[in-house]
Amino acid sequence: MRVLNIASTGMMAQQLNVEVISNNIANINTTAYKRGRAEFQDLMYQSERRQGAQSTDTGTIVPAGVEIGLGVRPTSVSRINTTGSFTSTGNELDVAIEGRGYFNVVMPGGETAYTRAGNFKLSPEGQLVTADGYTVGPGITVPPGTREVVINRSGEILAYAENQTKPSKPGQLAMTVFVNESGLEALGDNLFRTTPASGEPQDGFAGQAGFGAIRQKYLESSNVNVVQEITELISAQRAYEMNAKVIEAGDNMAGTLSNMR
Repeated sequence: MRVLNIASTGMMAQQLNVEVISNNIANINTTAYKRGRAEFQDLMYQSERRQGAQSTDTGTIVPAGVEIGLGVRPTSVSRINTTGSFTSTGNELDVAIEGRGYFNVVMPGGETAYTRAGNFKLSPEGQLVTADGYTVGPGITVPPGTREVVINRSGEILAYAENQTKPSKPGQLAMTVFVNESGLEALGDNLFRTTPASGEPQDGFAGQAGFGAIRQKYLESSNVNVVQEITELISAQRAYEMNAKVIEAGDNMAGTLSNMR
């Protein structure tokens, strides 16, 4: 009986769906988190009677065949890259991107990773770093004695020292955009890296054509919608239960056959 295998693929698919939804809910307060969505495809079909075949020697065509589906399989977990809402923090080192783009992060091995989480900090040497201490590209060091840091819309850093009205300019935040943001590989810790699917990184600065602008003292919130996630969780749970019922029905049918005398 094919029904047991078919329904089991449905249960495994909905289990993955629930796992994706639970990850979305778990990251509801993660800075700049992008919700995931599980996507599925039907499996190959077993053809019992092919449509369009000739049913007689006079050329009569079969209008509809008999094709039996063999279940479902997951194809991808897509990232929904809509911009989350902005939360005011009052912290001068917190920045959010209004529009497209990612900040550059230099990893310990020299590889460049990318993030939209702008909750930056200063290292003991005054260098701008992420929450994990990774250098924010292209490598910006705030001068000692700085009393105020201003980050303008183009990502330029302006450092105001004590008793000085004219700021120094230690650098400008680099930004990168991608043709296919969903093709980036998630590394965890709010970091991504390029893959052949993402396309080549296009480097630039905030405010340029195709790049978003910088908003200082704000952070981008997760784009997870709690009501939507709970609704989809209920739907996935019901689909899982229905597939389990199909397996139970198939088992009862097999039991009836085996008990016939």
